[in-house]
Amino acid sequence: MIRQRAELLHSNDQLVEVFICDMEERHLSDFNTIWRSMLEALDADDAFWDWARKKRLALSDERYEAYAIEFEDLTQGLMWLETQWHRSQWVSGQPLVYVAALASTPWNRRLVNPAPWLQGTGTLLLQFARKRSVDLGYGGRLGLHALPGSESFYESKNMLDLGYDPDAEMTYFEYGLVNPSQSWEEENDF
Repeated sequence: MIRQRAELLHSNDQLVEVFICDMEERHLSDFNTIWRSMLEALDADDAFWDWARKKRLALSDERYEAYAIEFEDLTQGLMWLETQWHRSQWVSGQPLVYVAALASTPWNRRLVNPAPWLQGTGTLLLQFARKRSVDLGYGGRLGLHALPGSESFYESKNMLDLGYDPDAEMTYFEYGLVNPSQSWEEENDF
């Protein structure tokens, strides 16, 4: 069971303690009762993601993992990973962790709220996914397909844009190996 402490910048300019943990029923409840209607009103591409299905798969299939970020008992972000089947498109054949879904709350999205309540929820989830890649022996390799409104976010995180994938109808991004001369924590402040 994962419950890892981290810090994010609150809108009051103070660092606050958050936790990355395994996705639980309370996180699904927050999505369904709080986030979903807000995302639907914003016509967000991820408003209709079935997080309950993603959590069930993470519990029943060892290839999948599901995580949440929480602050003061409220879910701030969700992420679903695939850890065994995907391979790098950048370095052919190398295993990577694939981010199948990543979402932060509407009030933490810069495109929705120029002054997010908690800054960096998506970045923290991305860093955690990369750490999982290191933990699994994949060297930090990470891949994902970006929803159209999220491409600039992944570009800002210096992920390599490998172009439009016509099968997924989205742009595909990857991280390569973590710098081997630094520890994970030094490179990622995690």
